[in-house]
Amino acid sequence: RIGDPMDVDIDIGPMAHEDQYNKVLRYIDVGIKEGATLLCGGTRVDNLPDNLKDGYFLSPAIFTNCTDDMTIVKEEIFGMVMTILPFSTEDEVLHRANNTDFGLAAGVFTRDIQRGHRMVQQLQAGVTWINNYNLAPVSLPWGGYKQSGIGRENGVGGVESWTQLKSVYVEMGNVECDYPK
Repeated sequence: RIGDPMDVDIDIGPMAHEDQYNKVLRYIDVGIKEGATLLCGGTRVDNLPDNLKDGYFLSPAIFTNCTDDMTIVKEEIFGMVMTILPFSTEDEVLHRANNTDFGLAAGVFTRDIQRGHRMVQQLQAGVTWINNYNLAPVSLPWGGYKQSGIGRENGVGGVESWTQLKSVYVEMGNVECDYPK
């Protein structure tokens, strides 16, 4: 459901601001122009209560008939856009998934939990999921690989990325020293 993000029954809230909303709409247009099929979504949501009418609500866009060279496949959109690409083997899909300059997040859906673990182990992404997507508990580190961010946010990993360890040894008594003064 799309609506007020403060409502616990809502799954999707608005885009953060108008610029991001327009950026996502441009990506959707580019996807169509490059030959992908917009299966559903990708339009402004207007059937909302009056207090939400000014928000930047967009229905999730799902594309089929995508290829690896399409902009909507290669770039990080940071919006509700999903591309569906068929594959035949694990090796093929891993190569394709890792053949990018980015690596923020990746998900694997499978009935075989061992396959899921095998796949996420090899995905070059900082956050991975098996059989779900976009859960982000604050106790777990969040951050990407490659050009998808520097360091980590959240959890102990987040604290460690903002600190530097230093060892300090202190002796309070007399220290014998063989070196001349």
